[in-house]
Amino acid sequence: MLSERMSRIDPSGVRRMFSLASRMENPLNFSLGQPDADVPDEIKEVLIEAIRRGCNRYSPTAGYPELLEAVAAKLKTKNGINAEPTNILITAGVSGGLNLSYSALFDPGDELIMADPYFVLYKELARFLGAVPRFVDTYPTFDLKAEQVERLITSKTKAIMINSPNNPTGAVIEPEELEKLAWVARRHDLLVISDEIYEDFVYQRRHFSIGSIYEKTLTLNGLSKSHAMMGWRLGYAHGPRELIQAMSELQQYSFVCAPTLVQVAAVRALQTSSEGIVGQHRHKRNIVVETLGDRFTIHGAQGAFYVFLEAPDGDGDAFVDRAVEQNVFVVPGSTFSEKHSHFRMCYAVPDDVLIKGTEILKTLK
Repeated sequence: MLSERMSRIDPSGVRRMFSLASRMENPLNFSLGQPDADVPDEIKEVLIEAIRRGCNRYSPTAGYPELLEAVAAKLKTKNGINAEPTNILITAGVSGGLNLSYSALFDPGDELIMADPYFVLYKELARFLGAVPRFVDTYPTFDLKAEQVERLITSKTKAIMINSPNNPTGAVIEPEELEKLAWVARRHDLLVISDEIYEDFVYQRRHFSIGSIYEKTLTLNGLSKSHAMMGWRLGYAHGPRELIQAMSELQQYSFVCAPTLVQVAAVRALQTSSEGIVGQHRHKRNIVVETLGDRFTIHGAQGAFYVFLEAPDGDGDAFVDRAVEQNVFVVPGSTFSEKHSHFRMCYAVPDDVLIKGTEILKTLK
């Protein structure tokens, strides 16, 4: 009954652990990547008022003009990207932007270069479309290097996928390295797809957008992490006009438009500081580093809200099984990697849960 394409993808290991934890009593759940915060009240009020005003119809496919202008202004002032509203598409989360861009870009056999470890959707969506993911091994420090990327480029390479800060490792690519990556991409005339959903969660320096120095960049971002709007499904894409137009055409036949009510509230969200939410997670990150640093070697963790830790015996899958026996839910590293030596812990949880869970993880062999 199902298409052959369905055999190319695997069920999400993140969702599997989240589902398992939801059936347990009082789990210490570090599986799902969502901030330990709620949407700021002022944004909620704008959404409620939009409901009362009857903002329930379809928006233009690309998004409301007011929101497109707000995103363009944000990209110019915060990211240094020379953005225009005509080069922007409002999407149903970054996942919607990934789905549309991959569908518009990749034919079977096309190659996409990405760091390993990677966010699960990058690999699985490429495989679903018949494209070939090529992996840059960034172990053990999780630093993506331009020379490693260039060594993987072939005549079939179409794009470079980057994610900084990174999920699952929390690694942040240095501006100097992004400049080198931009040079490599320009030299080979490749598109860069830059997922910047964690841009506000950079704890030791300012975020740097590669789209500010390389015009052939598709920048993907949204409000799920910075403003805790995970279930509201609001993202945006900025890039070359030809690609954005193709993505918009595909949106007509798939998502139709991003959620209308949320688009109205998103204008306010872009004017609302995320520093409170970011500060909470900087504090949680420090707890993890201080608590687990003497048990595990911690690489990455400069951003986002994850640590990617090597299991004591080098078998992340088996370590996760032992953690579950103690009612602690982390995600096997093999969900995010071609290797199975690590596990991912999302530290975006209440502090008491975080302290209790890290103490248990320290005791596991």
